[in-house]
Amino acid sequence: MGDVVQVRLERMAEEVEDLERRGLFSRAELDSIVRRRRDFEFRLKRPSPLKSDFLAYVDYERSLEALRLLRKRTNNTKRRTKSKSKSKSKRIKSISDWAGVSRILTLYKSAASRFKGDLSLWFSYLEFCRQVNHTARMKKALADAIRFHPKVPGLWIYAAAWEFDHNLNVDAARALMQSGLRSCPQSHDLWIEFLRMELTFLAKLRARKLTLGHNMPTGTDKWKEENSGDSFMALSTEAETTSTSSEDPFWKKGLLMLRIIYRGAVDAVPDSFHLRKRFLEILSAAYLGDTDQLNDEIMADLRRDFSKDEAFWDWLARLQIGDVKDLKALTSDEAASKIKKAAEVYKEAVKKMPTGRMFSFYAKFWTDVLCEPGLNVLPESGCDEFNFASSLVKVYQQAESSGCLTERLACDYVRCHVEIGNLKEARELAERLCSGSHFSGSGELWVLRASVELKWVTFESSLLGKETLESLLCIVKRTAEKVPVSEAEDLWLLALKIFLNDKGYFEKLVKIAVFAIAKSSGSGTAIARAIISSALQKDGIRHARDMYKRFVSLPRPSLELFKFCIEIEFNLASFGNDCSALANVRKLYESAVGFYPQDKELWREYYIMETKVGTSETANAVYWRARKTLKADLNSM
Repeated sequence: MGDVVQVRLERMAEEVEDLERRGLFSRAELDSIVRRRRDFEFRLKRPSPLKSDFLAYVDYERSLEALRLLRKRTNNTKRRTKSKSKSKSKRIKSISDWAGVSRILTLYKSAASRFKGDLSLWFSYLEFCRQVNHTARMKKALADAIRFHPKVPGLWIYAAAWEFDHNLNVDAARALMQSGLRSCPQSHDLWIEFLRMELTFLAKLRARKLTLGHNMPTGTDKWKEENSGDSFMALSTEAETTSTSSEDPFWKKGLLMLRIIYRGAVDAVPDSFHLRKRFLEILSAAYLGDTDQLNDEIMADLRRDFSKDEAFWDWLARLQIGDVKDLKALTSDEAASKIKKAAEVYKEAVKKMPTGRMFSFYAKFWTDVLCEPGLNVLPESGCDEFNFASSLVKVYQQAESSGCLTERLACDYVRCHVEIGNLKEARELAERLCSGSHFSGSGELWVLRASVELKWVTFESSLLGKETLESLLCIVKRTAEKVPVSEAEDLWLLALKIFLNDKGYFEKLVKIAVFAIAKSSGSGTAIARAIISSALQKDGIRHARDMYKRFVSLPRPSLELFKFCIEIEFNLASFGNDCSALANVRKLYESAVGFYPQDKELWREYYIMETKVGTSETANAVYWRARKTLKADLNSM
């Protein structure tokens, strides 16, 4: 192994001498470089070198090459400044100009050959070949990568993009795309990028025609701007012309190719709505007048094949308005016209497909319009269609009357009334839905009903009578039976706020909370802490102790709850306000370490507490118990 490494280092001698002769590195720096390379070479000659060994060597060589180029430019600048002759011949390249890049390429090749399955390594290799513009190595690396990973669409796309953009070889790029589609016929990315490549080729033909003085269709600038981040946009043109020659054979061939790609994609992935939608969006953004017929064909196919798909109708409706945020830039009449067209599509959809998902899309549309600021001028048109809140409520009513109201829609229906301020209607609706047979078991709806009832009582404080509190308590109890405490913390905190001033009902609420926390196997610490804090603030430490004893006696109380109770008692002990506080702290610590004997931080806190307020005997006792339990020294943890 040492002989092989020595031979490799000796081959670097000429390069090292050249670097010193040109003044790019000092002798000390070159000695350091040789030592580092020797270390890397020995790591690579191990029986099983790691990928990190190759990458570390590559990173070092790339950094070294970047430093060499920087110093070379600096030296050249100084030389030109000192030289008075402007006609000085260009310096001939020496071995140090290409040896570094060659070594990095060799390292990448060795790493990729050893770790053939690592795609990120292959892409790093390919990207470096592209950066240094090494065409021969790039072709070989692409062939090897595709040979080992023929089912990876990204490699085919990368290879085709390189042939198209770098080699300007459209036929080779097209052949690579077709080969990729034979290996990955159901890849959406391959079909989409194939279409983009052909569109870019048409844009290149457009630029060529314009340069030669022929007229071509307009719109290329906007298309290039909207698609500037895609793989095959590098050759698109910025030219604008007036019309196209329908007799141009090259143009006809390009349009025929677009149709063939679309038909091939439909045959390969017939059930993909997303793929056809992307095709239509890309063609529409290209602004090629000749593709109008193909656009109409794609739209007709979508209506025929996906008329039973709710996502198609949602897309078709939103196609009428585009982005909701863009409506603010339009006049009131223009925005109203677009919204009306979208609403008509949704109405047609719910007639043909009265499903819960379709009504969800319809409701989401009106919610987006309702929540978008700046569209409040539209209701001034006087048309009931543009009373957005009313339209949203009508959608939910139609879903309920059609029997398509799902649990999610039912909750959104209630929330809709709450958000628009109809709290009374929200109460009645939540009560009716929870009382019915269809949603009586919905935990989320019960939480929502309880929240609405509690908010109603909060706003109408005059209603806080015994009968109202009893009704609220029943709702909270029913909710606790259906929903875990951790999923309804806000509801419990609001209930505590309402029942706090009535001792009898507060005690009943605590019993329900204890049962719910016990049922949830230790969760609900936030609720327990809130109850203990409320008892401490209202009735003092004795009532708080009664409360926390009830919670810590439950099966598997949480460690956070123990620490909270310890903090209360320790604060009392520190101020000297309660003689029994320190004893309670020790009891709580003992209970906590009984449940969590392997918690190192808990033992450390227990020991620190004893060193502060206890005696040396109690502190040592805790210390040795911790060492025995944990089998470790507290100071080392």
